Amino acid sequence: MKTIILVRHAKSSWKDPGLNDFDRPLNKRGKKNAPLMGQKLKERQVMPDLVLSSPAKRASKTATAIAKAVGYPKKRIVFDDNMYHGGARYLFEMIKNLDDKYETVAIFGHSPDLNDLADILLKKNPVLRFVTSGVHCIELDVEQWRQVRQGKGESVFYDYPKRYQAE
Repeated sequence: MKTIILVRHAKSSWKDPGLNDFDRPLNKRGKKNAPLMGQKLKERQVMPDLVLSSPAKRASKTATAIAKAVGYPKKRIVFDDNMYHGGARYLFEMIKNLDDKYETVAIFGHSPDLNDLADILLKKNPVLRFVTSGVHCIELDVEQWRQVRQGKGESVFYDYPKRYQAE
């Protein structure tokens, strides 16, 4: 059994409209929500063997905050330039080429790529769209990553920060 944890970056700041999209930082809410979702993963005892992230500032900061919360070493986060708007097909092929020593892999990226990737992986259309800091855990009934096929994954959980905010 292999597990993929898809994480959309936390809420980013639009304070500086002239800033390049790649360089947008997290805003106040994003800085609060990323560690919260890391804590929720820790409570679920979800620990990735590998963390892959888009190098865009908002994704890398989210990956770093969640890694810290679950106890994953920051220096072991792998940043892949192609994950920044490389598309769901790129992510799908990346998954199929993972080293089999990894059982649980966290992928930090962007919408719509993560939405589309979930649609590719899942047996049932998830009928959800990733909110910022959204975390979707998907199990794949395979022994090797190269055995991953479209529509073979099962959703374990989808979690997001607003579930934990007082109404």
